[in-house]
Amino acid sequence: MSRLLPVFPWDRLEPYKATAAAHPDGIVDLSVGTPVDPVPRLVQDALAAAADSPGYPTVWGTPALRDALVGWSERRLGATSLTHRHVLPLVGSKELVASLPTQLGLGPGDRVAYPRLAYPTYEVGARLARADYAVYDDPWDLDPAGLKLLWLNSPSNPTGRVLTVAELRRTVGWAREHGVLLVSDECYLELGWEAEPVSVLHPDVCDGVYDGLVAVHSLSKRSNLAGYRAAFLAGDPAVLGELLEIRKHSGLMVPAPVQAATVAALADTAHVEEQRSRYLARRTALRGALEAYGFRIEHSEASLYLWATRDEPCWDTVADLAKHGVLVAPGEFYGEAGAHFVRVALTATDERIRAAVQRLGA
Repeated sequence: MSRLLPVFPWDRLEPYKATAAAHPDGIVDLSVGTPVDPVPRLVQDALAAAADSPGYPTVWGTPALRDALVGWSERRLGATSLTHRHVLPLVGSKELVASLPTQLGLGPGDRVAYPRLAYPTYEVGARLARADYAVYDDPWDLDPAGLKLLWLNSPSNPTGRVLTVAELRRTVGWAREHGVLLVSDECYLELGWEAEPVSVLHPDVCDGVYDGLVAVHSLSKRSNLAGYRAAFLAGDPAVLGELLEIRKHSGLMVPAPVQAATVAALADTAHVEEQRSRYLARRTALRGALEAYGFRIEHSEASLYLWATRDEPCWDTVADLAKHGVLVAPGEFYGEAGAHFVRVALTATDERIRAAVQRLGA
């Protein structure tokens, strides 16, 4: 099966990581967007309180978890008239992205489409299902023949681009016209800086009708829960019902303590605003330093990254920054269109961000 997959991209970064790590003041790793700040205390307390959980959890989750997923989706996404059948917990969002085409029964002759610049796991999921795949600039320009799954990603990883309500609405209409399942990866939705991201489930986009629409959400970024693997789907109950049956047979169960922690995290907004403030300060400092160092920042109106270029091959940029002890991700990881860009993550401590800014001469 591994022969179906490309070389794991992060392995190619190891020599540059070694160069950056040799800096006298240590590495500033801005390559992988993994949270570094503490898990909120109320979430830790909820996890600990549920630690005595000897029995198997259910794939669908506890009623309290489903209540929390429905309530948050209505409050934060603007979705209306949701029930427990409109939500489904995940063991982190990456497992869903990588396995969704297989869980949907796609295979040779079926097509999966995703943005030209995109999270590599969309392609991985298609490859694992032995399905065909295509990239797009505007989804409505795709050939719909054989297209079964259309991925959206707003805010985008890696570019931070935010799709407008008009763009989302047009895509929903196109997908419904051609009978294509639209799955919207919205894991960075709560991290808008220069634009306000909107869910595909918002009534301005879908008119309150969820047929053929599924949104993917994660607590990894908003709540620093990457280590908990806490995420969920919301949308078309017919699609989620099918996935539930497949996932029950596969044993894809969120651990009971993580379910309790998710309930606590979704009920609280104070920790989300606190974390947003941290990221905003880091973003402001890094953007100024990069621009002073000769970079141009494109898009980046949301998410946890700056999409930066000096109009040179991305590996040259990676090598230059590594000499300063700063490690970034080459844009090539996200598609050929990123060959002259790097992705700079905001996920480093305040002290490490200050070190990067100082090294870049700002």
